[in-house]
Amino acid sequence: MTEPSPDPAASPGLPSREHAWLFAQTRQGRERGPAPARALLDRLGSPDRQFGSVRVVGTNGKGSVCAMLEAGLIAAGVRTGRFTSPHLTHFEERVRVDGREIPPARTVQFVRWAQRHAGNAAFFDLSLALAAQVFAQAGVQLAVMEAGVGGESDATHALFGVRAVLLSNVALDHTATLGETVTEIARDKACAALPGVPFLTTAVGEALDVVRRVTTETGAPLYTPGTHPDLFALPRPPRLPGPHQASNAALAVAALRVLNHGDGTDASLNADWPARLQRFRVAGRTVLLDGAHNPAAAAALALAVPRADVLLFGSLARKDSAATLTALLPVAPTRVLTHPSPHPPQADLHALAAWSGAHVLQDPHAAYAHALALTPPGGTLLVAGSLYLAGTLLPTLTDST
Repeated sequence: MTEPSPDPAASPGLPSREHAWLFAQTRQGRERGPAPARALLDRLGSPDRQFGSVRVVGTNGKGSVCAMLEAGLIAAGVRTGRFTSPHLTHFEERVRVDGREIPPARTVQFVRWAQRHAGNAAFFDLSLALAAQVFAQAGVQLAVMEAGVGGESDATHALFGVRAVLLSNVALDHTATLGETVTEIARDKACAALPGVPFLTTAVGEALDVVRRVTTETGAPLYTPGTHPDLFALPRPPRLPGPHQASNAALAVAALRVLNHGDGTDASLNADWPARLQRFRVAGRTVLLDGAHNPAAAAALALAVPRADVLLFGSLARKDSAATLTALLPVAPTRVLTHPSPHPPQADLHALAAWSGAHVLQDPHAAYAHALALTPPGGTLLVAGSLYLAGTLLPTLTDST
């Protein structure tokens, strides 16, 4: 997923001023790419040299792949780290060792060091450095590292000891940063490839054509369902719902097998991951919570949930909100639009409502209550459009069940 909202309110119940400082370290005015991340890691003593990494890049599905890969590695007896973004309800979700989140005090400790020694570093670079330091100190053997935005241009491209690179898929997203065409975006993601390091992908079409060219130029062994069908074969469907999760599971399982940890396959397929078609029962109604936040993800969600009674949709201004909403309009005849969190930048709800026939409530909690009331008993409410909306409502939904 992408970098978080810089606003501390994106993480409800922040435990410290240090967390607030961390969230204030936006990218604005700071250098992008792996170079500043590498400089920060070196300042820490290069902790990423002490463990191996599996980089996971792609437009959608990265978090699900990371969750499945983490579960499989732990089951295979590997001391495992996991770095993902964004979080849903609190920052420490991003950094885990053997399935356990780091305590907030560990974040505070790191931030106090950063305030003295890396005050101009960006949020994502700081988060990555914290994860690397935690993994090194915890004796992690293999860390699953989710890219933020892109591949070659992402901070995670700075990591040493990469054992495999996984590319889930490529679609239009982050066009201002990565390029305006699938080919341009695919090239940035494919250029995560490293000489001699296995590159696994379930990408298709023109994106796969780009991957083939880049991996050949780089000297990275390429593994795809077409070239290695047995490697990507699933013994059964994954626990995570939706047809799109089969592709994510195939990528995770193939990586386990390439890394000689195929005995973790069953656990990988049993992995859970919040806000990915997560199901709740509330007041006699079904609520489906999903983080689909771009047109490709919304199209996959519409295939997984072809019919609901009400759609609650919220999107950030930097996203292609209109196209994402359009993909979900056939799913539900009644729509409610809201902001994913109380803070800007937000999509123009009234402009979206003018052509989608939606109700508008700016407060996400009020919008959820209204959407639930519009859902008939026994009916289904689908919540989508942003992982920030999912994170905002997840505590409420959890408390309601």
